[in-house]
Amino acid sequence: MHALVSRIRRLAPSCGPVRLVGVDGHAGSGKSTFAGELATALGGAPVLRLDDIASHEELFGWTGRLLSEVIEPLGRGETAHYAPYDWRARRFGPPRPLPPAPVILVEGVGAGRRALRPYLALLLWMDLAEEESWARGRARDGEEQRAFWDGWTRAEREHFADDPSRPYADLLVRQCAKGYEVLDGPAVTPDPNRTLTEGDGPSAMC
Repeated sequence: MHALVSRIRRLAPSCGPVRLVGVDGHAGSGKSTFAGELATALGGAPVLRLDDIASHEELFGWTGRLLSEVIEPLGRGETAHYAPYDWRARRFGPPRPLPPAPVILVEGVGAGRRALRPYLALLLWMDLAEEESWARGRARDGEEQRAFWDGWTRAEREHFADDPSRPYADLLVRQCAKGYEVLDGPAVTPDPNRTLTEGDGPSAMC
């Protein structure tokens, strides 16, 4: 992922001293795995997982808490503190610190929502269709989570209908048999003279 890492490191800070990079996509599309690999390639960049911010009562209605607990402190160059949600115990845990870092990845469904985009240096979209993503998620979580997934898919569809992320993505990430392919996203004006492997930009990594 050296080309993508190089591109991210050249970005200007977007939230105080931090380059916030959003990793969005449908549930089950591979966001967590990709964000973990990207974080490692970036030398151990922190990953804020939106599963820690959301809850059973607020699957998508957590914008205010994220802004006040995380975005605003980081914007001031201060350590943020947020209480991660325990999905099994159905309650929030003790506060967890998130100090400013050169790059912080924000990973989860809704990472590219309109309220967060002004603070993002880059928005990545895991480009896998919703039905295929959800099928992967259901297979991963098993039959015991069937009722939750039924409610989740309805909520996710409603969220993206009102507040889509993909049209604003700078890059599309597609998982291959080995590695990933990274393409210009809808937010980028196409250059007919540019190829994916030209220059220092992102390239196919399959």
